Amino acid sequence: MTDTIVSSATREVVIGFDRPFVMIGERINPTGRKLLAAEMKDGDFSRVEADAIAQVAAGAHMLDVNAGIPLADEPALLARAVKLVQTVTDVPLSIDSSIIEALEAGLAVYQGKPLVNSVTGEDEVMERVLPLVARHGAAVVAISNDETGISEDPDVRFAVAKRIVERAADHGIPAADVVVDPLVMPIGAMGTAGQQAFRLIRRLRDELHVNTTCGASNVSFGLPNRHAVTGTFLTMAIASGMTSAIMNPLHTEVKTAVMAADVLSGADRDCMAWIAANRDPDAPAGEGGRRERRRRRPAAS
Repeated sequence: MTDTIVSSATREVVIGFDRPFVMIGERINPTGRKLLAAEMKDGDFSRVEADAIAQVAAGAHMLDVNAGIPLADEPALLARAVKLVQTVTDVPLSIDSSIIEALEAGLAVYQGKPLVNSVTGEDEVMERVLPLVARHGAAVVAISNDETGISEDPDVRFAVAKRIVERAADHGIPAADVVVDPLVMPIGAMGTAGQQAFRLIRRLRDELHVNTTCGASNVSFGLPNRHAVTGTFLTMAIASGMTSAIMNPLHTEVKTAVMAADVLSGADRDCMAWIAANRDPDAPAGEGGRRERRRRRPAAS
């Protein structure tokens, strides 16, 4: 099956089928965070540093880094953020921008093999982003929309994703280095958004054999008790073949749902990650394992 390998200078993360789900921390993004945006624009990156450390401590395997602030020097801000985050944590990064110059600046200072977020199916965008990805030997997120916008038909979004994968191959980028975002719509606005996503994720796995990601919180936008909806969506998406998501690992309900899905899918072998995260710290060492072994013994005939 397909493995997408990304790395920092010292750590490698593999996104792939039959592997633990990869949580990509979303919080280093000033969109919708007025205080973070103001601080970054003024050159204060203390919150960026704190968010990086907190997300990794909470279990993020990678971090998405975005510096999209209106009327700011995004290339300079993104390069500075990437450099800073790489000094405080060793997880690989997703370099996130819709501005080609910002992607170039972030890639120029990055140590390792990053994930570039992102490229769309628009011809002009592909011809600008894909050569950059190829030149730096990076992996890339493929957003399944094009010049016509975001289609409500998952078959159209599949066709866009396929076109990006094929165009990437023309630039020497293997399918293993293309992680497709099927575009998850808010379920509160589109009642079939979940069904569409699961259908598309299965096709991307079975027909294109590519890994997938998404902005997980999009699905619950505008709903009460959002984290329960997001966590449940991710468990169902994982069952359909999704292999990573840009999400907030600080939301316990969401993180727990992902870890439980890893257990049930067999990706968390022997439940070791689940046990490590959930073991009662006051329980005697080995007690839980002995009890489980006793329960698993077949009854005498």
